[in-house]
Amino acid sequence: MTAAAAGLINCHSCGLLHKVAEAHVCCHRCGTSLHLRKPDSLPRTWAYLLAAYVLYIPANVLPIMTTTNLGSIQSNTILSGVNYLLVTGSWLLALIIFIASVFVPALKLVILTYLAISVQVRSSWRPRERAWLYRLAEIMGRWSMVDIYVVTLMVALVKIQGLADIDAGSGAVAFGAVVVLTMLAAMSFDPRLIWDNAEKNNE
Repeated sequence: MTAAAAGLINCHSCGLLHKVAEAHVCCHRCGTSLHLRKPDSLPRTWAYLLAAYVLYIPANVLPIMTTTNLGSIQSNTILSGVNYLLVTGSWLLALIIFIASVFVPALKLVILTYLAISVQVRSSWRPRERAWLYRLAEIMGRWSMVDIYVVTLMVALVKIQGLADIDAGSGAVAFGAVVVLTMLAAMSFDPRLIWDNAEKNNE
């Protein structure tokens, strides 16, 4: 039995339980507006996901870093940087950058898209596993900015030493936007919709 079926609703911010009759009012503890489910959860999730898909391509195609040294200019995308690290023998660092900057964002997009589709078609298939996938997508979000951190540190260190001039490229902006959009998509998606569909189909 779900909390909604038991006549209860919890605050999205502090978790305090209220009676369903008190829905659409404010939480007694923190003042947050109460809703049985996140308002417009699916439309907002789809909007963030579609924007993230659009920006995922320039994030991997456009240069994420531009280096100017003795008059020569070199631009690197995420994948060209991974390839350079492989060629120079830094395969472990290359693997970390590839997983954090290419594989994880793509996997998070796929997971959230699958969850949104499954709720859209009112699927009741394996709700426990789908809830676990949602938690996995949330956990992955915090590891998606490794490449941006690397670029930021390199820019700071190289400029301090005066060895060259390194600037973040437009790919870094697109990549940062993809990470933020996927985080917003995960926050907008209401995993309780998974259990709502499962309970309706079991009635």
